[in-house]
Amino acid sequence: MLPVSVTTEKPGFSGHETFPFRYGWLRKAMIGAEVSSQFFARPLALVTLGVGKNMVQSIRHWGLATQVLQEVSRTEIAPTALGQRLLQEWDPYLEDIGSLWLIHWWLVSNPGRAAAWHYVFFRWSRQEFSKSELTDHLLEWAERSSVRATRSSIARDVDCLLRTYLPSKSSKKGVSEESFDCPLVELSLLRPLQDGDRYTFVVGAKRTLPAAIFGYALVEYMNAVRGERRTVALHDALYGMGSPGLAFKLSENALVELVEAVQVLTGGALELDDTAGLKQLYLREDLDGTELLALFYKENA
Repeated sequence: MLPVSVTTEKPGFSGHETFPFRYGWLRKAMIGAEVSSQFFARPLALVTLGVGKNMVQSIRHWGLATQVLQEVSRTEIAPTALGQRLLQEWDPYLEDIGSLWLIHWWLVSNPGRAAAWHYVFFRWSRQEFSKSELTDHLLEWAERSSVRATRSSIARDVDCLLRTYLPSKSSKKGVSEESFDCPLVELSLLRPLQDGDRYTFVVGAKRTLPAAIFGYALVEYMNAVRGERRTVALHDALYGMGSPGLAFKLSENALVELVEAVQVLTGGALELDDTAGLKQLYLREDLDGTELLALFYKENA
């Protein structure tokens, strides 16, 4: 799974059939892919999943968009290595909120399948937005990228994006598998403003974001952008394209706090260096972010 900073694919719109994913969907996508690489193209999928054709396609889309599945050919899919470990070994039912932060990171880091989600977290430069503003900017991005998309299809993406992170008005406290709300609502990354037409990111400390999940994202980002260097500026980790600072909507203080926690987790292999007023993240030795994930789930088993 490559962070957005090193991907070259064109932005991809639609595919979700207007449904945000629900609890249980990603596990169902995983099970289906393990039954057959062509599971979602066969009538068996409707019977096995017990849903209509549009919802079957939506489950397939979300498996690919969240990077727990990958496309092997135009008609064949397979689990990704990390997707399989998460949904078969570590946390099959996404009971740990850390898993939701991980899914969020994979989703927004996938512009080829989830362009609107990627854009609003990494390319939108203001804290607030309206549906119409975001739709306009996404349409311009699609045109610049030579991607055919209509305003109505992009508007549906924006609606689906909002329902990914905001609870439905009828939802009660708590989210169950039967709920129409997306699990990522629990992350509280967005909230509506009082005028009813505008939305704002919730920027600052994320108390439910485990240091190990943040550390995985940070190591992935640093390994993608640092080249031969051993350092990445703290500012880049906070505001750079594809950075965990933007993905998780962290303030500088919140980012530093998490970096310090990762420094402890890695035994100083990654540390924050503040020399002559220049704050930099320094890799003293090569790190594999996947090992941080494995350690996290082992300790929380």
